[in-house]
Amino acid sequence: MAISNLMEKLYQKLLSQKTKEKSERVILWIALASFIVHLLIIVLIHFNIIFINEPSNLLKNPIAAIYTPFSFILVYEVYLLIYYLPKSTSTYISKQYEIIALIIIRRLFKDLSDLSLSSNWFNSKNDLQFTYDLIASVLLFYLIYLFHIQRTKVFRIIKNTKTYSSSISKFINAKKWIATGLVPALLIIAIYSFLNWSIGLFQPLETDAISFKNINNIFFEQFFNILIIADVILLLFSFFHTDEFHKVIRNSGFIISTILIRISFSVTGIINNVLIISAVLFGLLILFIHNKFEKQLAEETKRVSDIAD
Repeated sequence: MAISNLMEKLYQKLLSQKTKEKSERVILWIALASFIVHLLIIVLIHFNIIFINEPSNLLKNPIAAIYTPFSFILVYEVYLLIYYLPKSTSTYISKQYEIIALIIIRRLFKDLSDLSLSSNWFNSKNDLQFTYDLIASVLLFYLIYLFHIQRTKVFRIIKNTKTYSSSISKFINAKKWIATGLVPALLIIAIYSFLNWSIGLFQPLETDAISFKNINNIFFEQFFNILIIADVILLLFSFFHTDEFHKVIRNSGFIISTILIRISFSVTGIINNVLIISAVLFGLLILFIHNKFEKQLAEETKRVSDIAD
């Protein structure tokens, strides 16, 4: 009982509505400040006031300065993902999809700074990547829209038994505990990634430092590893709540979708975009079929209830 009370207090401290609102304000101010700092660094490099060995286009082109505040906003989106975890599985998954879509949008700002704008558009690696990301962002936006529609189509069978109420209460508590554990993991990975990237910025010869080459993967590659573990634990806990086939398939499918997103960080070019779109499309189809099951079961339950009456 003491452990449960402690976890509940931590959950309210880290993931309450009040904490969410405070975090939002703080992140917005940090994002604004980081944008100004990034612009100042670009100006200082341009006038040779500070020197960085082989600076990336992120430190040459003012358009690329948008990349930095976007990064902080993405960290807040990850916090929202954790915030919605105990509340709704489908909302939690949709947040994953929104995050990966925003990562691509953020990458577009970096792509813009690398464009060559030559007549040989399709022979330029950077121009092609910009094209892939542009198309992928539109497709993802539409797929996420369809996912939101499916997420709001709920056909639930109301169960009022004490056993069911107890199992769902335990499942929600398990999700709260996992979400509470993910918050410090988010902070630790964010701080570590930022410091490691900073070393790579000012000491590019350090072998352990994160380079500009994989800057888009900073933080998210490590966090999605933890997210997969959390999803698997949730799947196992869900068996205490329900063993219905369509729900097990849905939860398992969402894990596969998360794994595909994680794998996408390991590749570049069009394969990266294909994996991301496939992950979201797979999750959408899984939810669509799950909702068909729920609707059919709800209709059967109503039919049986009508006959009984």
